[in-house]
Amino acid sequence: MDQLSFFSAEASGPELADLAGVLCGRGRIVSFGRTAARLSVTVDEPWRARALVTEFGRRGVQADVSRGEEGLLVRTPFRIDLIRLANAWQCEELPPGFRLTGSALRLWALADGIPADNHYLLAVDEAAPARHEQLAQACTQLGVPAQLVGPRAGGPAVRVTGRRRLAALEELLGAPPPAAAAIWPRTAPVKRLRPEAGSAA
Repeated sequence: MDQLSFFSAEASGPELADLAGVLCGRGRIVSFGRTAARLSVTVDEPWRARALVTEFGRRGVQADVSRGEEGLLVRTPFRIDLIRLANAWQCEELPPGFRLTGSALRLWALADGIPADNHYLLAVDEAAPARHEQLAQACTQLGVPAQLVGPRAGGPAVRVTGRRRLAALEELLGAPPPAAAAIWPRTAPVKRLRPEAGSAA
């Protein structure tokens, strides 16, 4: 696990490029001409909205929360410094040379992460199917082997399975916000069988 700590969300300071993590999931970015862009994402729980507003703020980006038809909308104003991100994500596939980081992965999990049995699901955008397999590969390149699953398995989503992989994912994401502890990836404690009385040690 030590080799992963360099890439974890807590290993480096927050950067504007980390906001790409929201776009790995179901986030949207739209541009106003060629001068400014607005980033938004709809979430279904208030704690997610609060956590994202906090993470955006750590990167110098103000975001507001409003209630929409599909849930809580976290949205930035149009900003000049987001136009580069908008230009990079305007194609159907992942931007050329894109590499997932622990910080971007953290924002993805805050917006779209869901625990499921011994799995962890990171929802992807149904409207951008060309990115789905690429995102699974991006997780694998970061040190968390993952696979793409469809609606029957809770998707479309990138799924991480197994104790070792979930531990790696947890390391990369860093500590959860208090309200997110119940949905953060974690490995169940190993159950040790105690020897029965009188049995050989």
